[in-house]
Amino acid sequence: MTRLPASVRIVEVGPRDGLQNEKAVVPLAAKVGLIDLLSATGLKTIEAGAFVSPKWVPQMADSAEVMARIARVSGVTYPVLVPNDTGLDAALAAGATEVAVFGAASESFSRRNINCSIAESLARFAPVVARALAAGLTVRGYVSCVLGCPYEGEVPAEKVAEVSAALFGLGCYEVSLGDTIGIGTPSKAVAMIDAVSARIPRDSLAVHFHDTYGMAVANIHAALDRGIAVVDSAVAGLGGCPYAKGATGNVATEDVLYLLDGLGIASGVAMDRLLDATRFISGVLDRPPASKVARALIARGGDSDA
Repeated sequence: MTRLPASVRIVEVGPRDGLQNEKAVVPLAAKVGLIDLLSATGLKTIEAGAFVSPKWVPQMADSAEVMARIARVSGVTYPVLVPNDTGLDAALAAGATEVAVFGAASESFSRRNINCSIAESLARFAPVVARALAAGLTVRGYVSCVLGCPYEGEVPAEKVAEVSAALFGLGCYEVSLGDTIGIGTPSKAVAMIDAVSARIPRDSLAVHFHDTYGMAVANIHAALDRGIAVVDSAVAGLGGCPYAKGATGNVATEDVLYLLDGLGIASGVAMDRLLDATRFISGVLDRPPASKVARALIARGGDSDA
């Protein structure tokens, strides 16, 4: 058992991971407006877009324009996802200072998601990461399906550790462990984190939970208890997983912040400012936030006392 961290960095993934599965095109101005509102909350990392094929992810086709129009705040990083050299070229042209590569701990998911084996994906990432580092960028690695795969079922923790260690070895400063279909429970999350942290320093790990079964906050609490101090989340609980019917998307930033505030863990994020972003994007999408905390606080018209 480790102590809870004194502070946690929240990585806001709503503008990229949250919006990328929206079927209706989200206007450029709305994406820029959302990121600018998030920049005013105290968040230090806001994932701004993805330089991927517009054929496969049409929602991210305007990522260069988004990067050009956002009001970048000093001390805030705006990472973008890049799958290959072409994506990295576009990210460099857009003035990105941090990029991310996206792998999987499941062979079946890797083949269906990025059309190659895990080994092939790592081989593809190697020159991309090397080029990014040589250009002075920082690189983050994502590992999906760390607690289960829609095609294979349970994923061995050792496989997650193997892929995570490979990404770390390529030069990723941080590896985000993603429960892509949101089936994890605290005990399984802890076992997976312990297996990975045997190969990678704990302070180089982040967790990325989806809330399909309502376990994301419980899983995050368990991760915090194992010394994890970086948590991915999406404002208003944006997102979803096309591989899991009924998935409610990423864990909501509001829910994570409420947990951290209640535990006395510093994040630097102001709930009232965060709710401004929640109201904005919920209005754009014309639906209420998935976050229970946001719904409760907006209903009562204010901030939390936690």
